[in-house]
Amino acid sequence: MRFDLVLFGGTGDLAWRKLLPALFQSFRHGSLPADGRIIGVGRGAMSDDAYRALIAQRLAEVEADKRPSDAEFARFAQHLHYLRMDLSQPADYAALRELLQARDADTVVMYLATAPSLFTTVCEQLGAAGLATERTRVVLEKPLGHDLPSNRAINAAVREVFSETQIFRIDHYLGKPSVQNLLALRFGNAIFEPLWRRENIASIEITMAEQLGVEKRGEFYESTGALRDMVQNHALQLLCAIGMEPPISADADAIRNEKRKVLQSLKRWTPETVIRDVVRGQYAAGQIAGKPVPGYRQEDGVSPNSQTETFVALRTEISNWRWAGVPFFIRTGKRLAGREASIVVHFRQVPHAIYRTPLGAANRLTIHLQPKDGLTLQLMAAAQSQADTGGVQTLSPAALDLDFDQRFGTERVGAYERLLLDVIAGRLNLFVRADEQEAAWQWVEPILEAWQQANARGESPRPYVAGHWGPGAASALVARDGHSWMEEF
Repeated sequence: MRFDLVLFGGTGDLAWRKLLPALFQSFRHGSLPADGRIIGVGRGAMSDDAYRALIAQRLAEVEADKRPSDAEFARFAQHLHYLRMDLSQPADYAALRELLQARDADTVVMYLATAPSLFTTVCEQLGAAGLATERTRVVLEKPLGHDLPSNRAINAAVREVFSETQIFRIDHYLGKPSVQNLLALRFGNAIFEPLWRRENIASIEITMAEQLGVEKRGEFYESTGALRDMVQNHALQLLCAIGMEPPISADADAIRNEKRKVLQSLKRWTPETVIRDVVRGQYAAGQIAGKPVPGYRQEDGVSPNSQTETFVALRTEISNWRWAGVPFFIRTGKRLAGREASIVVHFRQVPHAIYRTPLGAANRLTIHLQPKDGLTLQLMAAAQSQADTGGVQTLSPAALDLDFDQRFGTERVGAYERLLLDVIAGRLNLFVRADEQEAAWQWVEPILEAWQQANARGESPRPYVAGHWGPGAASALVARDGHSWMEEF
């Protein structure tokens, strides 16, 4: 397949940290179509060779197993080209058109790795320059807006130029092998589906914890916060994968239709339930791995009086027959005690206990997303202790552990690698449809509004010490239902 991938923001942070390493890995694995061209777009003047040298320098800084050898990069570099553009100037789009028309590729991918404020401008200019053809696909990075009106405005502007089947709204979490295995677990196996309902499941928790702070993204994070950055997109997509009904097929729209139903079924927020069921926090100075780290308000680009949340924990429910009454707990934060992304399905206790078991012990399925990638199923097994228990046999937890990295090894494909290849091939399954995004924004908007009112009253996020698991109120949130976070067992 002959393709052109135009990378707007080709010299930016996302390009060299994620996109170009992913493209190189697909080249190394032999999955990148050989007749392809990658055109980095930036504001500075630069030759193709200078761009290749810059990317070589940047790729030397990535993880060791992802670094190219000199010989590998020399071959990969033949795909790399550069074009200087001012994204506000129509003449520069005319130059891009000439460059693309000279080759006449089968597929042209416009990847907008830019500030979201430029999405509308770039798409309008692409349309005006005649670059939005049937062969064109456009990729939009998150965040797609900062609230529901801005999200709708961007979607409307993009749809003026491209059809919905040409728009690839990327959420890199959906490209993770572990998330794809989540769908395979549910809909490719007969074991769990009969149990996947309120009669058998007591609660579900979704955790996305980072040890890192905002690093050099303080200014960006000030206008974003954890709710917009992680919950509105990543966390809700995971909740959809866990909670959705079986789709009629593996086609993109069949899957996305069921995800939208979940978002529409989530309990709506009121000012009272936001106060009761949502915890927002902000990290203070502490220690990570034995080293002191500053508080959020001491980070570069952050206001000393900032009210931006770096931690969110919440309780919600899906209001349908399958899930009625089952609490779903979501938690995400920076500068926490560990790096962990996981989904834990807590099954109900046996209805009549005839064995002695540890307090609170029950079956539990843990779906590990990162850094570990796999499944752990906790069963209860006969203990081997010889201690006298009054004639009643004692059971202890025992784990069945599946490590996907060990099972599949080099077959594993990284998130961005998978998603970029899907864009080139035109597969929409792992991308978010406009109505999904809008439904997610509709759900989080009352939380944002309630926090704005709280800020006006002088109420700030709850502080928590860096290196801990967030404010104590997050533990109290789950304890009300008689549950605990995973690390508290």
